[in-house]
Amino acid sequence: MQIIPVASGKGGVGKSLLSANLAIALGQAGKKVILADLDLGASNLHLVIGQSAPGKGIGTWLSDRGNFCDIILPTEYENVSFIAGDSEMPGLSSLKSVQRNKLIRQLKTLQADFVILDLGAGTHQIILDMFLMSPQGIIVTAPTVTATLNAYLFLKNSVFRLMDTTYAPGSKGYAWLNKLKVDSKSMQRLYIPRIIEMLRNVDPENTVIFASRMAQFRPRLAINMIDDPKDIEKAQKIKHSCAQYLGLDIEYLGVMYRDTLQDKALASRLPVIIYKPQTVLSQAIYRIAEKLLASETRQFDQSFDIADSAGYTDTFQTVTEEAEEDFSVRMNGLQDLVGSGTFTTGELSEMIKTQQYELTQLKKENILLKSKLVKAAEQGFKV
Repeated sequence: MQIIPVASGKGGVGKSLLSANLAIALGQAGKKVILADLDLGASNLHLVIGQSAPGKGIGTWLSDRGNFCDIILPTEYENVSFIAGDSEMPGLSSLKSVQRNKLIRQLKTLQADFVILDLGAGTHQIILDMFLMSPQGIIVTAPTVTATLNAYLFLKNSVFRLMDTTYAPGSKGYAWLNKLKVDSKSMQRLYIPRIIEMLRNVDPENTVIFASRMAQFRPRLAINMIDDPKDIEKAQKIKHSCAQYLGLDIEYLGVMYRDTLQDKALASRLPVIIYKPQTVLSQAIYRIAEKLLASETRQFDQSFDIADSAGYTDTFQTVTEEAEEDFSVRMNGLQDLVGSGTFTTGELSEMIKTQQYELTQLKKENILLKSKLVKAAEQGFKV
């Protein structure tokens, strides 16, 4: 069985589009496929494949209502089954560690040739853990500056998460990394190959394991929404940045050109490869499916179990620390990509303008919320 987590550092780049259509293409090739909607809290993958809103899904099962096999639903597409995520269940986007472990172990027992996991956007730890269920996950991005940066940061966070799970509490490497984390800026400035070099002196035994897992870890990149053939150069630049700064070898799956027919297919509640199988977009998805069929199945070493990984906490403090580090992580990721020539001066200018606009909108929302709070307080005093 080949587990294929599909992720994106940024929403709206076509992650669910690829997941759904890829599942159908593999099913048409005679492979048994299970497509799971793990965008928990915002589950809408059933719309992409034209299914009615399911009455049960992962949320149902996590609430101890029924067996896992009860939520594996048939679809009208050959060899493809579907697991919904239950977007209406509150709190499903932030699973507890016990729920996370229970779900990961259950997914690993599924009987299929391919299990495609449509993950949520972003770098929440549960998303990283789901991505690390396989060394062959797919990261989907677009050629825009923000999408490219977020894809790179997702891969960078995946590497740090893999590192975190290798050096268990009590190990010399764990203690050394914790000291380094005290100054998060210093840690972000150090490239992964340099960190590995330093860890070899501190904790050689576990560093051999980590280096081996890094060699096993081969994420695959797909670029969507291409308008200009020159945008394809981004893939090679991202690959170069990952090798240089992360010590990570990524595979290039291919590109998908922007196609207005996708919107029409979605409106018709049909996957695009069913709606118009001969379009450029559909043919690109079929080519990606062919590459997956021809690729060798890779796995992490047997001692690696993300469900039992160290360092997973559910504390408010952890969330706060992640929020505080977000800006420095983002800026260091931007510096990596600028250094590799991935971004042009014009693209950086565009990104700055976009962020200025977003800040302006946030300020307006903040003023509005403050005025509402003042009015609410005044009404409360009158009562």
